[in-house]
Amino acid sequence: MAKSSKKDLYSVILPTFNERQNLPIITWLLNRTFTDHNLDWELVIVDDGSPDGTQDVAKQLIKAYAPHVQLQARTGKLGLGTAYVHGLKFAKGNYIIIMDADFSHHPKFIPQMIAKQLAGDYDIVTGTRYAGDGGVYGWDLKRKLTSKGANIFADTVLRPGVSDLTGSFRLYKRSVLEKLFETTDARGFTMQMALAVTAKATGLSIGEVPISFVDRVYGDSKLGGEEIVEYAKGVLQLWWTT
Repeated sequence: MAKSSKKDLYSVILPTFNERQNLPIITWLLNRTFTDHNLDWELVIVDDGSPDGTQDVAKQLIKAYAPHVQLQARTGKLGLGTAYVHGLKFAKGNYIIIMDADFSHHPKFIPQMIAKQLAGDYDIVTGTRYAGDGGVYGWDLKRKLTSKGANIFADTVLRPGVSDLTGSFRLYKRSVLEKLFETTDARGFTMQMALAVTAKATGLSIGEVPISFVDRVYGDSKLGGEEIVEYAKGVLQLWWTT
């Protein structure tokens, strides 16, 4: 891969809620990935008051991987979008990576995303399930159709030129993400879509890296009927305002 500058620091913001079983493994994978590629990194865990002991596990990981891991605890389940905003306040990196803690986003794709960003000086690089050799594994047909349909719906209405609008595995230049947070109101499950659409509308460059998306190993999915309705409303709101 293209060489990162010595001054580059990659901050991974990892929102968690009841991820006690997943957190140690994903942290180990992140450490191995960044170490093997000689990249400077940190992990910012943003936990929304998990009742399963996730924060206790995070505190052990802070000691095991010092100085690379920090925990920013919040009281109550405050939402995915606000978790990224909160984590950014404490992240020190000039590049920000957002991803899920449940192995649906494997750290092995991070070096490819970094290489893509460096090669094209992209403002954003997003992992995509719906281009190249990307794909989805472990979902039943209903969920695959729901996800693909959501992307087709958004692409038809908004025409953003991004193959995976709902994907949440992304690499941002820090300054770009800060600006997008300032100009984008969406903070729920529609946030990823809103950030991509706003980025395209303002002339920011987005590169794509095909990824294999695997359904979570432990724990329950946070996606439900309310989130699907919220997504549809978000698409129409973006169509009206952009």
